Amino acid sequence: MKAAAWLRLLQENGPNLHRPYADILEEPVRELRVSFGRLEIRLLYFIHGKSIVLTHGFMKKTKKVPREEIDLAKRYRHDWLVTFQGGG
Repeated sequence: MKAAAWLRLLQENGPNLHRPYADILEEPVRELRVSFGRLEIRLLYFIHGKSIVLTHGFMKKTKKVPREEIDLAKRYRHDWLVTFQGGG
């Protein structure tokens, strides 16, 4: 339920949602920061026009978001743009 509440905040605030709820990792990749006790969950997303597109989520185990997760989000974004927008 907490993740759903954070997603609602993201939907309501879009790019204006900042820490502690969200942050920009590396343009255009952003993160939604959800905590469950000591568990740190990150949902990565990007904004395209009026759309917020979630790419994937993972459990954060290190201080920084791993490079592989950011690269994966960028790859998913590229695939989404090619598939749904007709270009990258």
